[in-house]
Amino acid sequence: MPTSRSYRDSCGVARALDVVGERWALLVVRELLLVPQRFSELRRCLPNVSSNLLADRLRELEHNGVIRRGTAPAEGQQVYELTEWGRKLEPILHALGSWGTDAPQPPLPASLSATSVLIFLLDAARPDPAAPPMTCRLELDGRVWTVRLASGRVEVQPGEPATAAVSLRTEPTTFSALLADPAKLETACADGSVTVVGDLSAIGRLLHAVSDPWPV
Repeated sequence: MPTSRSYRDSCGVARALDVVGERWALLVVRELLLVPQRFSELRRCLPNVSSNLLADRLRELEHNGVIRRGTAPAEGQQVYELTEWGRKLEPILHALGSWGTDAPQPPLPASLSATSVLIFLLDAARPDPAAPPMTCRLELDGRVWTVRLASGRVEVQPGEPATAAVSLRTEPTTFSALLADPAKLETACADGSVTVVGDLSAIGRLLHAVSDPWPV
């Protein structure tokens, strides 16, 4: 059942934790940062939470004004999305993710969602600001993303790009490993864990923006 526990503390930190401090709440918010999602999609992105607990967290976050239910334009199905107030958690989650990179890794097997690795990409990538703009099509866990490098920044949007220099299809864990070590790309292509169509050097440019970032 949804919880109504409170720290009964007037500090803003405690009041914030009253709203999003329950287990899985912030991870639900994380998954909604880049795109609205259906219940089944959230369940797939968060495989270690039970359906009942996820439903409880969604009800709590909706009741507290962090998320709301909407309708996906293409499918006409119910999705969960962040409210304007919930969207204000975005820089907090980016900062928390950066802080957490120094924490120990969880025991295996551990999950990694597409949203997680894309948030890391947004935070860690430093493309060459003098390089020409480039658009990549990235498919992770069956969902397509448009990744654009321009003016020293990376932008990520859900959906198909109008045009792309290259298309890459893989799983989030594999993409994360490539961001850490682009030299693994050739092997990953050879063993079938990565499929690349188009300019292979464009993928190299994207990966090296993280592994060998341009100084700022």
